[in-house]
Amino acid sequence: MEMLNDLSYQVIGCAMEVYRTLGPGLLETVYEKALIHELKLKGIPVRSQVEVEVNYKGVNIGDGLRLDLLVDDKLIVELKSVEELKPVHHKQLKTYLKLTNRRLGLLINFNVSDIMDGVKRVINGYGEG
Repeated sequence: MEMLNDLSYQVIGCAMEVYRTLGPGLLETVYEKALIHELKLKGIPVRSQVEVEVNYKGVNIGDGLRLDLLVDDKLIVELKSVEELKPVHHKQLKTYLKLTNRRLGLLINFNVSDIMDGVKRVINGYGEG
């Protein structure tokens, strides 16, 4: 888990840099592209819009379900640009963690006056490391 914590701190640092540079109030897609660029500048591997397979009783029904970012194939990052994070946003990330068997995710809302108020860690009780 320590390696995941280090990775999450690096991602949060990159999100802080994006926020300092762009500020609040833009579209989620703008923040996604900027964060991808910032992560790549730091040499951190990242994939965007990663398809999630949803298997229901042996049938893949995950049509169109995608993670915003998968960092170093370990950390799920869901980005928002909303007035406030709702419980459904946390539940969505928790479900993504469960479906992908990942342990840690970050929910980052860029539409805040202080970016640290918009960063939430979500932990899955089981999964990769």
